[in-house]
Amino acid sequence: MGGRILSRKSKKTGIVYSLGLLPIGGYVSMVGEDEESDNPNALCNKPVWQRMIITAAGSGVNIITGVILMLVMIISSQALGSTVIGEFNADAVSPDFGLCIDDKIISVNSSSTPIWNNVIYEIGKNGTKAIDIVVERNGKEILLEDVEFGVEKEDGVEYGVIDFKVKREEKSFANILKHTFHASVLTVKMIWESIFDLISGKYGFEAVSGPIGVTTTIGDAAKQGITSLTYLCSIIAMNLGIFNLLPLPALDGGRLFFMVFELITNKPINRKYEGMIHFAGIVLLLLLMMAVTIKDINVLINK
Repeated sequence: MGGRILSRKSKKTGIVYSLGLLPIGGYVSMVGEDEESDNPNALCNKPVWQRMIITAAGSGVNIITGVILMLVMIISSQALGSTVIGEFNADAVSPDFGLCIDDKIISVNSSSTPIWNNVIYEIGKNGTKAIDIVVERNGKEILLEDVEFGVEKEDGVEYGVIDFKVKREEKSFANILKHTFHASVLTVKMIWESIFDLISGKYGFEAVSGPIGVTTTIGDAAKQGITSLTYLCSIIAMNLGIFNLLPLPALDGGRLFFMVFELITNKPINRKYEGMIHFAGIVLLLLLMMAVTIKDINVLINK
């Protein structure tokens, strides 16, 4: 943003690389992105499958960055949590419904729990009501029905509270890869389900945060240590990538939607009308960002 401080044009490709006065974000502007061009290398003159790859590349890099940060977080963590119950809290209620020490949690409400993160998420999301848990005990799988946990509420959202601690797992190359893979898949699932819950009304407007709210959350995570901060940055990176792939006007997902239509019909949408739809989407997104920013500022003032 702002005026250019530094700028360099590649002699080989003709691409101009610039550093703005306010380097608070980045973007790529391509010839033929929103207009017609006679340049054979312009985006509009590329085959539709190439345009789809180019359009999705930015979101893909965000997701890959999130996975790399997840790997860094797991490597830097002091220990890895297993899914085997080690001890219960003093005020634990779940033992009254059949959970025992040394139980290995296999699934929660039919969702598999290969790592500790899955246990936390599934109980947190579904533990506001009685849930079914499958455990491995003495080499046999046992179904525990209607297990209950404590319930707490934060920012208008209720969640189940885990009342036990699990045993640690030893770090190994294979185990680190296992935790990285499952934690990354879980994060993508968590983001998709959060978006659905927001649309369906399970989460209210108070649960949405913009740049100001995210900055506050990052500050809180930084106080807890590098592991918490890295994990949060991983979630933010993946969230940006996935949100940008939603089929909404002005987002990359919206552009991909029109490209898929072109791929199926072999006929592109009129660029004039497509541009108008994307412009309307930008206006709506800016209005939403303004509303969220006002909400975040109000929260800071009333703290």
